[in-house]
Amino acid sequence: MVRKQKQEAKLKYDAQKLLTLVPEEYVFRCHDGRILKNMKELGEALAVMADETFAYHSNSEKKDFSNWVRDVIGDEKLAKDLENALDRNQAARIVTSRIDIFTKALA
Repeated sequence: MVRKQKQEAKLKYDAQKLLTLVPEEYVFRCHDGRILKNMKELGEALAVMADETFAYHSNSEKKDFSNWVRDVIGDEKLAKDLENALDRNQAARIVTSRIDIFTKALA
């Protein structure tokens, strides 16, 4: 019982931390001009951006989305999952799913 409460408390803490806006100097600047300030904006952008923009930021040589999530947002699990995303739609689903988990933890 105590262990479950600790896990829930940690998830809630992580949710509060990871869903907030990043400092202005660490926003993600997309190749298409979009500026992303948090995980929610990343998910929304991935859902509608051109496949070419996704490919510019996520390919065999660059993993910009994954790196930003790991280094700026601080979500190692999401970063790893994004590294393995095969396309933009899968990446959008991964981010949306992660946001849903955190949103439920805050409810």
